[in-house]
Amino acid sequence: MQDALISDLKQEEGLKLVAYQDHLGFWTIGYGRLIDERKGGGISEAEAEYLLRNDVAKVTSELAARCEGWTDMPDNIRRATANMAFQLGITGLLGFKKMWAALRAKDWDEAAEHALDSTWARQTPNRAKRVTDLIRKGEADPGVAG
Repeated sequence: MQDALISDLKQEEGLKLVAYQDHLGFWTIGYGRLIDERKGGGISEAEAEYLLRNDVAKVTSELAARCEGWTDMPDNIRRATANMAFQLGITGLLGFKKMWAALRAKDWDEAAEHALDSTWARQTPNRAKRVTDLIRKGEADPGVAG
């Protein structure tokens, strides 16, 4: 029964991979999944965790594919640049050309300074400080985020 119901709902609802407003104006995504808070919609913490893990896998895969040598960089550097890519997108992160040059030269302080000399750092100063602190650590033990 469940498989037949899923098939029915896919046909009835249709698939939209971006948020859209349904015929009543409520935000929806996927196969008619209500996410509009005004109508009691949203996602569970488990669903948010699932999405985050998928997003992290996508970002790290893209970094590995598009940033030569990224997979050989120290954990702290990969963690910091993946964090930036999550927020800025890969294209936005690739725009930090001076930072990347300093990272490839293993000049962690210089890389951090270049990252801080940006609109990104001015718009999100607390996050930028946390991320550039990771960059400054370079090859040190990355620890676990608290």
